[in-house]
Amino acid sequence: QVQLVESGGGLVQAGGSLRLSCAASGIIISIHTMGWYRQAPGKQRELVAAITSGGSTNYADFVKGRFTISRDNAKNTVYMQMNSLKPEDTAVYYCNGVLGGSRDLSYWGQGTQVTVSS
Repeated sequence: QVQLVESGGGLVQAGGSLRLSCAASGIIISIHTMGWYRQAPGKQRELVAAITSGGSTNYADFVKGRFTISRDNAKNTVYMQMNSLKPEDTAVYYCNGVLGGSRDLSYWGQGTQVTVSS
């Protein structure tokens, strides 16, 4: 069984920073793309940033220049450094990983709350 466990969420004032981490554990052959999504109350879940196993990154326009995604393949862990946080960044942030094996499967973490006060 594979698990993705997030950490690092919390309450921060506007302009502040947080660093999210997501560690994958279990029987892991390979991890392709890892990413962070978020869901605010009453809104759909949306992609924030993603990173491939080779290190190529993709960011949503609303976080470009403020958030940085990275990963440590040896630790099966993905990180997201969030700077210059805004109240509109308030959401539950979910980690996603696409794991390889006999077939590729997508896994989700349980989510971590990020609250940015004005």
